Amino acid sequence: MPFCRLTRSAAAGAAAAMLAVLTISLALPARAQQPATSTSTPDGEVFALKLPAAATPAANEASGTVQFIGTATVLIRYQGFTILTDPNFLHKGDHVHLGYGISAERLTNPAIELDKLPAIDFVVLSHMHEDHFDKLVQEKLPKDTPIVTTKESAASLEKLGFTRGIGLGKWDQVEVEKGESRMRLTAVPGRHGKAGMQALLPSVMGSMLDFGPNKAAPTYRMYISGDTLVYDDLKNIPQRFPGIDLALLHLGGTRILGVFKVTMDGKDGVQLLQIIRPQHAIPIHYNDYDVFKSPLADFAREAKAAGLEEQVSYLAHGETYSFKPRTR
Repeated sequence: MPFCRLTRSAAAGAAAAMLAVLTISLALPARAQQPATSTSTPDGEVFALKLPAAATPAANEASGTVQFIGTATVLIRYQGFTILTDPNFLHKGDHVHLGYGISAERLTNPAIELDKLPAIDFVVLSHMHEDHFDKLVQEKLPKDTPIVTTKESAASLEKLGFTRGIGLGKWDQVEVEKGESRMRLTAVPGRHGKAGMQALLPSVMGSMLDFGPNKAAPTYRMYISGDTLVYDDLKNIPQRFPGIDLALLHLGGTRILGVFKVTMDGKDGVQLLQIIRPQHAIPIHYNDYDVFKSPLADFAREAKAAGLEEQVSYLAHGETYSFKPRTR
């Protein structure tokens, strides 16, 4: 979630609005946890998404790909599924608007145009900000596209006319079926800002993608961080989902008004790697807007210092990472 520099008067107004909400949020008592509903399981609610079968069965495909399009937008293709994350297809010089009179300018172009994408089975949307779901996407993406996201974002999508939003709470799952292919997506913890900032920011989810029919032994396990900071709840992820094959990390070190950090910087990204312990990682969301404060070089330096450089692949816009299931 990038934020641009403001004029002095605009910045003062935005800061005042933010600080007012922040003051109120800090003064409110903590909410008690709600009891699970009758439709919940110990791991959350379970939803079903059945997709039309492909003409050629692909459940036994031996390899998959992750193509970096830009920002947090990647195209994942594996076992017959084609999945798009956080679609942002604006161009260099375009702006996104993020509330409180704040906007940000894009510095790069997407590697693929929106209208040149292959057929998409579903979208994974970490949260509802325009740098993750821009005005072009809101207008041009078919309204019947399945979109897996937070409950808050699903409500916003419905107001925009999207008819197949699936809103998840923490640990909720979507069982996806496409012909012979099976996968599960689980919403895992994510938090866009530190405690007290949440009243200013949308709810965020990380995502765990487990491919294959066997819940206990997926053929491939992929983690997408979403726009999160490092906090204690993330330690629950590897406990519930050991053996992560690939992690996609949202970096950038974005700060609101130059003060409040709302996405991971390079040091945070390495700390998350040490918590999640994936076999491999790809950094994304690091250089596309004018207010990212932590360049990719920060992460590369920290990863090398931690002895993790061999576990990281750095993709330029348009480049593709290929993977195969490992022997477990």
